[in-house]
Amino acid sequence: MKKHIAVLTSGGDAPGMNACIRAMVLNAERAGHKISGYLRGFNGVLNDDRICLTAQRMHNLIQQGGTILHSARCESFCQPQVRQQAANNLKSAGIDTLIVMGGDGSFKGAHALKAHWDGQIIGIPGTIDNDIDQTDATIGYYTAIETAVNSIDKVRDTADAFDRVFVVEVMGRHAGFLGMSAALASASDFVLVPELFECAQTSLQQIKQQIMQRQQSRGPVSYVIVLAENLWPEGVIGLCQNVTEATGLEAKPVTLGHVQRGGSPVSQDRILAVKSGTFAIELVNTDISDIMIGIQNDTLVTVPLEKTWQKQKTLGKDARKTALHLMNQRYID
Repeated sequence: MKKHIAVLTSGGDAPGMNACIRAMVLNAERAGHKISGYLRGFNGVLNDDRICLTAQRMHNLIQQGGTILHSARCESFCQPQVRQQAANNLKSAGIDTLIVMGGDGSFKGAHALKAHWDGQIIGIPGTIDNDIDQTDATIGYYTAIETAVNSIDKVRDTADAFDRVFVVEVMGRHAGFLGMSAALASASDFVLVPELFECAQTSLQQIKQQIMQRQQSRGPVSYVIVLAENLWPEGVIGLCQNVTEATGLEAKPVTLGHVQRGGSPVSQDRILAVKSGTFAIELVNTDISDIMIGIQNDTLVTVPLEKTWQKQKTLGKDARKTALHLMNQRYID
């Protein structure tokens, strides 16, 4: 049966979203489905702001960062009457399947829409933080790691030149996947992520002890700390001040910020995006709805949307122990 599919990207953008859109459009056309794209997330559904997506529009899209559908948050979508308006617009447009690409906030909005609309709802996780439960990886995560590592490598060059301390702030306020992966891949000296953070005083003491030990054994050295955003009480500036006061060494802050969201997606994100988008179209014409497409042990799976936010996804014990061994940090079980 031929269907009318609609896709939107919501919340923070992530490299690989365009690759996923491309995969959906190409597979939808092959199956004879019509596919539209709502602009700026759920705002597009509320304003009936949509475009027709065709294979011709998908040329050279797989390597582009960002999202051609644009993205935005929609605070008003929390209101039942607003969701009802969105449902009315979906019905008027003849939409059979709505595919939502984003994070847990986007999934909560999609799940809440179910009470007002009886169409098929499919979620695809797209967030650089990789903090969506029930999936091993999210679209954009691998590219964000690569971006952070490249930046930290450059910071290390100037840190070595001046024997300086640098604190690099990365995204990932609730889960430490991005911070930990970037720290390990760049051979950073210390990492501060939610799963390894006990208290500021303890962490500062560990940092001071490490720096002193290395100075005693090697003389002047560079030192790079990776910090997850919004983790240190006074932020990255505060941590730099604390380190300077504790060690007598000037600590410089580097905030990567939204640069981590941009750039051409790396191969892992492109492949994950293509697989997820293709699988989403395969689910059209089935009774499967109100689910997220995840990947577990290199296998695509469907997970009820509600399960994706019921449990906070955090770093496993292996990653924490790796930090302990390589960075000589205190292990928190």
